[in-house]
Amino acid sequence: MVTDMIKVVEKTSKAARLNLSAFELQKFTADMEEMLKAFNTLEKVDAPQEASYQPVGIKDAMRKDEPEQCLTQEEALSNTKNKESGFFKGPKVIDK
Repeated sequence: MVTDMIKVVEKTSKAARLNLSAFELQKFTADMEEMLKAFNTLEKVDAPQEASYQPVGIKDAMRKDEPEQCLTQEEALSNTKNKESGFFKGPKVIDK
């Protein structure tokens, strides 16, 4: 089993174009074995429900698009000093 795992790690490292030292190869082989043990443990768990990829239910946060009364032009401009001829006045952008 260990030699098979070493071959898997070697093949994976070559595919990823990694040059692993003998020490790194042994370390990653041990890490891979630990991961496989963890997955084998998870496979044994009896889960009565389907897997849930969204732990919190999703609901539509948008309000209904219903027409409402708008502000008048005077109300919209009432709290600004930067207005001119019934419109908002912004800074000059283009200098001639």
